[in-house]
Amino acid sequence: MKAVSRTEGARLGHMQPVLDPDPKDGHKKLLLVCSAFLAVFVLIAVVAALAAP
Repeated sequence: MKAVSRTEGARLGHMQPVLDPDPKDGHKKLLLVCSAFLAVFVLIAVVAALAAP
């Protein structure tokens, strides 16, 4: 099987998913924690933007 680089794969239409569609339990927890952090930062940014004069 020939190794296909990421750029060649994009040109050929063989895109691999960035995130694993069926993550293991540890990865699922890490993804949830990272998503929660991102959601909190977005919420703070929206509140700050609305509160700015």
